[in-house]
Amino acid sequence: MKSTLIILGSIFTLFSFLPLIRTPLWWIRVMDFPRLHVAIFLSIILVAYASLFGVHGPIEIAMLTIWALAILNEIRYIYNFTPLAKVEALRTEQEKPNSSFTMMMANVRMVNKKYQKFLDVVLKEDPDMLVMNEPNQAWHDNVCEELDKRYPYSIKKPLENTYGMLFWSKFKLHDSEIRFNVEDDIPSFYTVVELPDGKKFDLFTVHPQPPRLMLNTETREAELLLVAKESKKTAYPSVVAGDLNDVAWSNTTKLFKEVSGMIDPRVGRGFYNTYNAHIPVFRYPLDHVFYDPLFRLVSLRRLSKFGSDHFPMTITLNYEPKHEEKQVHPHADIEDKQEAEELIQEGLEKGEERNREKQEQTKS
Repeated sequence: MKSTLIILGSIFTLFSFLPLIRTPLWWIRVMDFPRLHVAIFLSIILVAYASLFGVHGPIEIAMLTIWALAILNEIRYIYNFTPLAKVEALRTEQEKPNSSFTMMMANVRMVNKKYQKFLDVVLKEDPDMLVMNEPNQAWHDNVCEELDKRYPYSIKKPLENTYGMLFWSKFKLHDSEIRFNVEDDIPSFYTVVELPDGKKFDLFTVHPQPPRLMLNTETREAELLLVAKESKKTAYPSVVAGDLNDVAWSNTTKLFKEVSGMIDPRVGRGFYNTYNAHIPVFRYPLDHVFYDPLFRLVSLRRLSKFGSDHFPMTITLNYEPKHEEKQVHPHADIEDKQEAEELIQEGLEKGEERNREKQEQTKS
């Protein structure tokens, strides 16, 4: 029993400190996700060891101290997403927000066939805009007729590789583009949304690849940071939404916020975990929306599941440019910008390599 606790404590301590290494290696980056779980498990192990065997001598003191530091290391990442932290995104002070919009985001899971159940959620919520990640042609064919009736504007790119994307809007869209920023078969959308009162904002929807077995994260980092840079240069305030395949507390997400200057409505409010809907114990916030501080938050909700391994989310924002300075938002310093450029270059090179590999596989 004692040896088992020591081994488990050492493993979870390694899980805590490994992500401090700045590397795109998948087996390290995947450790960004279970910060809360590692903290809980390691706390249980520490308490169990101290209760059962006590603390005798400098070696055990050092071991338990390291375990405690590993727990604190995990907590410092997730603390901002608890109600104990200061709220980053302020709520609107208008009783009746007069320049607001509601957006729903949903990773539908390509192999999920519960089309009508998904439509029932959409029709019940009746959002002004809908972002769908992972739709293939079957999803397009099963929801398009109903959604086209309700949404006059859309951007569509269904794919069979789990990276398809569909977008519908009640509001006018301008300069819409389907972009392939890093990899030839992973799209992102860009459009300018015109609200009913004539105000406009830029919308970027993204769904980069996650870290998984033998797949590192260079292209994910490049995709997100390219969007961060682009959003900073546009003429209108920006919103970025979608399944980012990254957790809210990762260094990549932090760098994205610093480069873009956007804020996260979950800070100070909660995790709003969206994945995995099928496994209650292991859930992480993978579906995100970040936005310019010119907007104020009206509401943020996680919706009921509909068969996908992701929960859908809905957010309502109000355009309030007069109070921008009241919302403290991140800024990038020279080192942040340099790091972002290096990650973008590394990701673009890896993207070109993967594109060549896919082309060769297609030819063969």
